Amino acid sequence: MIKKIKKNRYTEVYALGQHICMSAHKARRVIDQIRGRSYEETMMILELMPYRACYPILKLVYSATANASHNMGFNEKNLVISKAEVNQSTTMKKLKPRARGRSFPIKRFTCSIIIVLRNISLNEEEYKRDQYTRLGLNKPGWITKEKYTDMTCYDMYNNGGLWDKK
Repeated sequence: MIKKIKKNRYTEVYALGQHICMSAHKARRVIDQIRGRSYEETMMILELMPYRACYPILKLVYSATANASHNMGFNEKNLVISKAEVNQSTTMKKLKPRARGRSFPIKRFTCSIIIVLRNISLNEEEYKRDQYTRLGLNKPGWITKEKYTDMTCYDMYNNGGLWDKK
């Protein structure tokens, strides 16, 4: 079962896979290899790794990319895996018949995997400017400090230096 979530409507897109039949430890060794990499590099790594956990993770990355391109209009070349988590989910328990009428418990571990893709074409200044306009400040250059009474001004003419206005 694959569930798709979209959290930050400006730069991030989520994909969530629940109740995947493998232990979280086995999925983590694959997730640790792809965290922080670009989409194209991730697809190559997942196709060439010999582990069984690669296929469901590959499906999740592909699903998150489809969400990003269809819902948000992002380009696949600008996507980076910013966050990838594996959490332990429910355990399926069965009984296996053994000798002399006894039973032996079998535990099938499941996990849930979260893949977060971030668009790196939108740089941080544009993202902060969008935040200021959403909050209604409309002055991205002026930043007030909470501890002090003076104001800090962003000087755009001298290579981005900061100076205090008292």
